[in-house]
Amino acid sequence: MGTLYVVATPIGNLEDITLRAVRMLKEVSAIACEDSRVTRTLLNKYEVKTPVITYHQHSPSGEILKRLKHGEDIALVTDAGTPGIQDPGGKLVHEAIEAGATVVPIPGVSALTTALSAAGINADAFYFLGFLPKKQGRQTLFSEMAGLDIPMVIYESPMRVIKTLKDIEQYLGNRQIVVARELTKKFEEIRKGGVMELIDRFGKQKPKGEFVLIIMPTI
Repeated sequence: MGTLYVVATPIGNLEDITLRAVRMLKEVSAIACEDSRVTRTLLNKYEVKTPVITYHQHSPSGEILKRLKHGEDIALVTDAGTPGIQDPGGKLVHEAIEAGATVVPIPGVSALTTALSAAGINADAFYFLGFLPKKQGRQTLFSEMAGLDIPMVIYESPMRVIKTLKDIEQYLGNRQIVVARELTKKFEEIRKGGVMELIDRFGKQKPKGEFVLIIMPTI
């Protein structure tokens, strides 16, 4: 039985990868990735010639599990960050464990911890919600969030961030929020302000980049 290596990759700056991660990507038999075009950009930079297998939420895992059972070592990567955090990688890891494969994490970057590290807040405890539901269960979740007294962290796309900020104002009030976007990229921005201020800021021009929102509890 082979080993499944869960390899964290950069969320923006391609230099944010560990030496161990590069070595493992070169040594495995294949790399399971979400989008081969995105992954090949990283592989080309570090002259990694390992073949890739496309694996996303609609992909069957049969081929990967079969190769693991035949003794091949496979690396699992996501388009950006740590596999299994808000992507389908967790399902493959579960199936590999059930099949008897060894799973080895190769740690590295995560947008969650990157944003928290630069937010300038007490992050001894926080609540991570990932991407909020678009419709069903959204209002109920906001009602539950209103009762939490620790920072809450969510991910949001540039297309929906204004709607989410408006929902925060409606259900949670004018909370202080740390916005982190384009993390580790050229136009990285980390900004703290009241939700109404941020709605005004990002409503003036079309927001760009993936967002991490850290919603502060009421004082």
